[in-house]
Amino acid sequence: MICILLSAVWLMAGCSVIDDDLSNCPSDDTQYQMGYQLKLVTNMTTELKTQLTTMTELKVANALQTHLKDIFSDYAHDVDLSFYDTEGKKDRLQHDQHIMDANQSSYTLTLPMHKYMHLAVANIANNAVVDLVNDQQSMTSMLQQAIANSDGILPSHATGLFTARQPMEVLEGVDQTFNVRLYMANCSATLVLDPKGQSYTDLKVFATGFANNFLISDSTYVYENTSTLIEARPVATDNDLLCFCSVNFPSRDAAPSSARRRAETNPSLWQFKVYLTKPDGKVTETILDIEEPLKAGDLKIIKGSLDSEGAVRPYDTTIGVSVTLDWNEGGDYEWEM
Repeated sequence: MICILLSAVWLMAGCSVIDDDLSNCPSDDTQYQMGYQLKLVTNMTTELKTQLTTMTELKVANALQTHLKDIFSDYAHDVDLSFYDTEGKKDRLQHDQHIMDANQSSYTLTLPMHKYMHLAVANIANNAVVDLVNDQQSMTSMLQQAIANSDGILPSHATGLFTARQPMEVLEGVDQTFNVRLYMANCSATLVLDPKGQSYTDLKVFATGFANNFLISDSTYVYENTSTLIEARPVATDNDLLCFCSVNFPSRDAAPSSARRRAETNPSLWQFKVYLTKPDGKVTETILDIEEPLKAGDLKIIKGSLDSEGAVRPYDTTIGVSVTLDWNEGGDYEWEM
């Protein structure tokens, strides 16, 4: 568990702007302490140690850690703080944004006596794929993923996103301390492949089946368009193993009941889609169906190899596989496990 602690002092006097000259402010004002902890609770270390164990795979683990250093990080670049009315339409009463670029920071501003719902978001400024939207009211404030391009493709999230929500009542004439914890809202999926000497001219990997929005006040995910293909970026491994990594919102914890009724077997919760272009120009599509949920703050590593047809053979036999040879023409390939 890794924590970032930043503190803020809320003053009842009119000394509210960062770096204001506070020499004229009364020294005996009642102070309100706001403590923020960015808590990175993740399985990353365990997943790397249990899934990547050989000498060759250890190089992949090191490369993957470097690739994800801005995702699973104990570093907050920016924080967005909103304080909402708890009555009526729950409108925002105060909004503050700060660039931290550090593990710890302190600042001062004014927060009037009131009952608030406080929502906080960290690391949103440099994430072009996800925006904070509809944040004038607490119940509609959300992290919204961008719309995919015409091919249904979207880049991976660029930063690890953290959010918090906390009711708070600021009292008059009482020293108070509020501790707010921010938890990670996105996660990562990684595919590691042994090419087994197979020839190809192009290899693209996408992950799909994830939420596209996150309602901050309710701490709930919205699954309106789970078919978006999140681009899994190649990670240089310094050896023959191939590594592709996506960063996205989580999958569902369980399949919708309607999907379960339609399927003969339990449907997958999320997928990897792999497109390999062979030297003759034909494309092999492999779809890997994963039934284990991918949760916020987690890293999931799937391993496999390429066969002579350019299809992916996963090492985990619980993963469903569907292969289409000569994908542009829709030919099918019967998989044998």
